[in-house]
Amino acid sequence: MMDEASRADTGPRPDDFHLISARSPVDLISAKILVVDDDPRNLVAVKEVLQSPGVEIVTADSGEAALRHVLQSDFAVILLDVQMPRLDGYEVAGLIRSRPRSSRVPILFLTAFNKDDMHVFKGYSAGAVDYVFKPIEPLILKSKVDIFVDLYRKTEEIRRQAEQERHLLMDNLRVRSEKLAAEQALRRREEHQSIVLQSLPIALYTASIQEDHRQLRFTNESIERITGFKPEAFLERPDFWSSRINDEDRDRALVQLKRLEDEGSVSLEYRWLCADGVERYFLDQTVLMKDDDGHPREFFGMWFDITERKQMEQNLLHASKLEAVGRLTGGIAHDFNNMLSVVIGNLDLLKKSIQGNGKAERRVRMAMESAQHCADLTYRLLTFSRRQALQVSTIDVTSLMPSLLELMRRTLGENINASFQACEPIWPIQVDRAQFEAALLNLAVNARDAMPDGGDLTIAIENHVVEDGQSVPSGEYVMIAVGDTGTGMPPEVLEKIFEPFFTTKESGKGTGLGLSMVYGFVQQCHGRVEVESTPNVGTTIRIYLPRSHAAAEDISQSHAGVAHPFGEGRTVLVVEDNPAVRQVAISTLRSLGFKVQEAENGDEAARLLKGSKEIHLVLSDVRMPGELSGVDLARLIQREHPKIQVLLTTGYFDNEGALEDLNLLYKPYRATDLAEKIQALMKLSQTIDVDSISRQPTAAVA
Repeated sequence: MMDEASRADTGPRPDDFHLISARSPVDLISAKILVVDDDPRNLVAVKEVLQSPGVEIVTADSGEAALRHVLQSDFAVILLDVQMPRLDGYEVAGLIRSRPRSSRVPILFLTAFNKDDMHVFKGYSAGAVDYVFKPIEPLILKSKVDIFVDLYRKTEEIRRQAEQERHLLMDNLRVRSEKLAAEQALRRREEHQSIVLQSLPIALYTASIQEDHRQLRFTNESIERITGFKPEAFLERPDFWSSRINDEDRDRALVQLKRLEDEGSVSLEYRWLCADGVERYFLDQTVLMKDDDGHPREFFGMWFDITERKQMEQNLLHASKLEAVGRLTGGIAHDFNNMLSVVIGNLDLLKKSIQGNGKAERRVRMAMESAQHCADLTYRLLTFSRRQALQVSTIDVTSLMPSLLELMRRTLGENINASFQACEPIWPIQVDRAQFEAALLNLAVNARDAMPDGGDLTIAIENHVVEDGQSVPSGEYVMIAVGDTGTGMPPEVLEKIFEPFFTTKESGKGTGLGLSMVYGFVQQCHGRVEVESTPNVGTTIRIYLPRSHAAAEDISQSHAGVAHPFGEGRTVLVVEDNPAVRQVAISTLRSLGFKVQEAENGDEAARLLKGSKEIHLVLSDVRMPGELSGVDLARLIQREHPKIQVLLTTGYFDNEGALEDLNLLYKPYRATDLAEKIQALMKLSQTIDVDSISRQPTAAVA
């Protein structure tokens, strides 16, 4: 049983305290107080004294329990009994102070002993901030604890305010960062839009509704790149814009503008004269802008350069006309060329039988030339409408020009001074030589007609490298320029010169097909034609043809004459459904010394080939009735009779790809053309036979 002194040391009794009523402030920061004492009665008594709104009392009956609470929670103040079993208050205080998180928590020692200075100093050294001696006065304890609780709350409030300020600062920084990012994105978008607008043929403008003539205020510098005029030029004169509209478009554009205020917007298309003297097509879209009260404020508009689009539309229209001409020509070409074959073939045969009769020979020659002109016209129509494959070869233009220039001089007459210029070694080109010569002759004749009183015709040839690929695809080209000093052409004529059947010549003096054929030939060669013409100054037409990297053929070598007859008893099978054409071919071949068999169609020819071993050559039309066409017959012969040569003939065939690797002769053909083709096939056949013999194994020599 404890004596009075021992009892007093263990702590005050509950009835030793005078309960104090506390304030109940609004929105107090919650604070925890840790009370550590091994006597439960003291814990209850202290808890009763310190209990107040916003304060949570946590109790512990040992130093170990106290340390566990310190690890789990933050406290405003710790009340720590000095005398406890196992871990006394000094040891617990030292451990609390050694932990960074709890090192600054105020510690009040509760003790009934050790009031001397040495023990008090030891307590302060252990980390205590104050002593409360037992028996405890509730008011003193409450006052001291409230000070530390208020200090904790103020510190916590400052910390929370700092945290809020930090959050606000971070939010502010985030908002600023997002705003900066948005501004940068907007600036990049504006820069991108500006770059796009500068790269496109577009110019934006505003105009006052008070002005009779449109004084356009352009908002970007694109107008100078498009027209060559600075924005200020449109403000110098009231009629600057309207005065440069093409005469044919001005009245229409001004009438449409009068409807702008009523309709709210208009879309104009007109030709406008730029600073370089070139008229360009513009799409001018204008909108009436209104203020907040709905009253007209100003006009806002956009200029869009549609010159290239107009050129594409014109090219498409031109291509459509070429297609129509091609369909018409292709529809009649086969039968027409068959009839010409009969005419030309019989004239060739007739020429042999009237040798020595000068008058008859002259008439036959005139008939032959006319028939040949008809054949050439059909061939050129098919070629320029891309319905006939070109018979291409690699040529050196400079070696071709002397003879062609001589022919031009005889054709043009004495009052035209024709000259040729080429300063550097010119690259070879791959073209149909006959079509190329005809194209240059056509240009020369047109130039002559533009110089009725005489003048200069100049043909200049140079190598040209295209890098940007605007007018033609990038690459290497040979440029042939045909220039004259004639009357020139106004823009409205210049737009139509390549249209089929368009001509400014008098009736009977021009077909309107010359320049169309030139255009079709160049297009088929994957080239480009450009025209530059000024009224009363002259015209220059430039043809760009792709460079060929193959070696040019030697055109100086004349063809060897054809020995007549040279058939030497060989047998030719003629396959033709048209009896007149078939009979002409048979007569021509017999005149060349061949034995001839005939068949009306491919099926009949196949049967004859099965039962005959003496046929050396098959001359067959491409288009025939029956199951086997000429192409099918040729493929059958290649498979089953590889030693027999096949020569196909056609007046017109719309699938040139099917004739690949087959020998072809276009109708109408001359007897000399047929003879040369057959001789070439016979030489090829002999070469193959020799090669096959040389590859045979030789017998061993004993």
